[in-house]
Amino acid sequence: MRGLDSGVYRYLPVGHRLVFEFAEERLDEKLVEAVFGQPYPGRAAVTFIWTALPYRMEWRYGLAAHKVLAIDAGHVCQNLYLACEAIGAGTCAIAAYDQEAMDRFLRIDGRDEFAVYLAPVGKIRADGG
Repeated sequence: MRGLDSGVYRYLPVGHRLVFEFAEERLDEKLVEAVFGQPYPGRAAVTFIWTALPYRMEWRYGLAAHKVLAIDAGHVCQNLYLACEAIGAGTCAIAAYDQEAMDRFLRIDGRDEFAVYLAPVGKIRADGG
């Protein structure tokens, strides 16, 4: 099994592949800072961060697009919980983060694309902690 270098990757669903975006020093610490000091995203094997591009939904749903984006993020994250359970991993969805800091961390503009949700994934410790 081959691993991935530490960094930020983007998932491209049409091609079902990951694209390396960037890496930098102290990436884990910067992520922890963006989530108000919550340590798990910085220590996890992987942290999934969902972003939204509202214009992709607004043409169809109008003002309801933002509601649909939140619902869809919740559905995807629920599936992550199910996948984690199936492989004996743990996750914890996080909605408490500094919006501007998270968008800067991801190098997205915060207007046309912005972070909406994240979830670190890792091994469950034998002692339950």
